[in-house]
Amino acid sequence: MEAAATVAGAAELTETLEAIVETAMDLTGASYGALGVLGGHGFLTEFIHKGVDPETAKRIGAPPSGHGLLGTITRVAEGVRTDDIADHPDSVSFPEHHPPMDSFLGVPIRVGDEVFGNLYLTNSEGGFRDGDMANVEALAIIGGSAIANARTSRRLRTVAVVEDRERIARDLHDAIIQDIFAVGLGLQALAGRLGESEAAVEIRDATSKLDDAITGLRRFIFDLRPPVWAHRRIRDELAELADSLAEPHDAEVELLFRGEVDSLPERVTDEILPIVRESLSNALRHSGATNITTSVVRHADRVVVRTIDNGDGFEVEAANNGMGLSNLRSRAVNQGGFAEISSSSGSGTTVEVTLPL
Repeated sequence: MEAAATVAGAAELTETLEAIVETAMDLTGASYGALGVLGGHGFLTEFIHKGVDPETAKRIGAPPSGHGLLGTITRVAEGVRTDDIADHPDSVSFPEHHPPMDSFLGVPIRVGDEVFGNLYLTNSEGGFRDGDMANVEALAIIGGSAIANARTSRRLRTVAVVEDRERIARDLHDAIIQDIFAVGLGLQALAGRLGESEAAVEIRDATSKLDDAITGLRRFIFDLRPPVWAHRRIRDELAELADSLAEPHDAEVELLFRGEVDSLPERVTDEILPIVRESLSNALRHSGATNITTSVVRHADRVVVRTIDNGDGFEVEAANNGMGLSNLRSRAVNQGGFAEISSSSGSGTTVEVTLPL
């Protein structure tokens, strides 16, 4: 009971395991003691030994690999006691520089049916007694509980970190990005009322910078890599975007997808969102259209984003760089792609942006 109290008072796992080995040696009179912790792969993840001086341990080299008696303890999940290691049928030879050992007592460290490692002792004067096995098995139970608790704590801490990262990502996406997005919509509406004045050009430039800020925040969010964000669905993001843009207008907006669009490269997805925002908001605000269709089509080497409306149309050359067309073209060119705008008065408008994969 005193030994168990000593072990239980240890502050952390390694200290607990060292206390178990030392206590087992004291209880049994063993000259040497060791405890090996097994990982899920079956190999040692931690090895604690007492009785062998550091210099000798260094000359011996790597810790035991689980052959011989140690492998028997792990395999049968039962204790082993012998007066002479060499006489046991499962014994193997010691490595060079290893001190001579004769009597042996070893027990598995486990919780229920799961074996976490083994605790073993050697060289007790006069050999190990029947009572020694019971005492060492009791210490092994404490060791098993300590290892299991430590692993559970690590898993819980990992889950807590993941949940915290997910919370931060959600807050950034649901609050900050949406607020910036709303400001961008307001600025676009204001630029539309100002026509092609110098102030309108500056406002559109500011809107473009907000788009870049949103892209940067999205990349930061996905760098956090919580599970909920690990598989990004551009279908859902574009649906949310289209709903937000179309809400104040009477036009019907349809989204179409073809190909594996949800597995597009991150950089391409980051460009598609502002491209759709620009072309769709232009159609909603300026065209007078009753129907607008935006499609995203993935080909083997490129993705094509096309917005078609049945509105009034306009003379493309006369519009020059108005209505954010320069933003669309520059975004496409920066990604190695191109943008094509086709329209004429009374015949609707098609905006097509091609981005390479």
